[in-house]
Amino acid sequence: MLYLDHAATTAVHTEVQREMQPYFSQYYGNPSGIYEFAEDAREMLQRTRRKIAQSLHAVPEEIYFTSGGTEADNWALKGVAESLQNKGKHIITSQIEHHAVLRSCEYLERRGFEITYLSVDENGMISLEELMQSIRPDTILISIMFANNEIGTLQPIAEIGSIARKHHILFHTDAVQAYLHEKIDVENLQIDLLSASAHKFQGPKGVGFLYVRSGCPIEALLHGGSQEAGMRAGTENVPGIIGMGKAVSLQMDRIEENRQYVKKLRNYVVDRIQKEIPYVTFHGSMKKRLAGNINMHFSYIEGESLIILLDMEGICVSAGSACASREGVSHVLKAIHIPDNLARGTIRVTIGEENTMEEMDFFVDRLKVCVSNLREFSDEYAQKRLENSKRRV
Repeated sequence: MLYLDHAATTAVHTEVQREMQPYFSQYYGNPSGIYEFAEDAREMLQRTRRKIAQSLHAVPEEIYFTSGGTEADNWALKGVAESLQNKGKHIITSQIEHHAVLRSCEYLERRGFEITYLSVDENGMISLEELMQSIRPDTILISIMFANNEIGTLQPIAEIGSIARKHHILFHTDAVQAYLHEKIDVENLQIDLLSASAHKFQGPKGVGFLYVRSGCPIEALLHGGSQEAGMRAGTENVPGIIGMGKAVSLQMDRIEENRQYVKKLRNYVVDRIQKEIPYVTFHGSMKKRLAGNINMHFSYIEGESLIILLDMEGICVSAGSACASREGVSHVLKAIHIPDNLARGTIRVTIGEENTMEEMDFFVDRLKVCVSNLREFSDEYAQKRLENSKRRV
């Protein structure tokens, strides 16, 4: 199998698995216990908290463990909204956010909040001018994702953070796709809240975290026990958190090395496709994007059929976000004004550091065959070839 859907999830690193194993059956104590048997689990949670904080230039007390990115996004938006609703009920986000943010915004709208959804250009980039024009006296939160999960666009986070801080507005970023794939310093970028999920960087599924700057007003999302400094009730997922900590340790010092390697593979694939497969269009900026992301459509074919043919070749790619794979045409592609008929021919390829150049050649070779085979059944493509033939004559 050739796996090229790393934006959806990643394999758990073998060293992460090894680190987690004892905490399922040997050191299974509840970290909230006051006896000695619980102390090891409690200390390992704190060790992970310190490691994550170090990776972000934060402090350990600002890291709260969650069940993943979706919970972290929900908590950031709903927690801030509830805490600051007497100050204002206006939130700014973008049209291309992950559904965890968009659905949370819809929930808040039903409860009387007003949401401004910023438009994006053809590369999926927000306008800083539109952002500034959207700010109102009652704006309490700006939530803009660090990197888009479908087209890989990197937003101008430093500039957004500066604007938010200047206007005394909290700034949240969904960094699920970016954390440990891009260098992130929450102090320099002036980020107040940040969401991340372990399974995007070779950690286990079902665990993530929310960074909350000290002093940031936010209400708890889950109520019950006093875990996570009383801010997130529920017994912690000890093995998962320990696995996440090990994944952070393995990745945090190799971010730039991995980024450059993956970028090299991506550029090689893009170059071959441009030269060898006609009628292809790439979405998003090739400069300001995640290193491993390729989002493209092939005219005269249907993307789902292409994904199935590639799957039969043992190659895993996607049509976009795994969280919205059954919802029709992507809201991200709509936002960058890709017509529905072309959006349906779109596939997303996301490369990881374990992939090789030989695998990239295999992928492009099989992609050429699959696209060609699908086009042979397309009347529209046959008509296009006929027109081109007449022009040559």
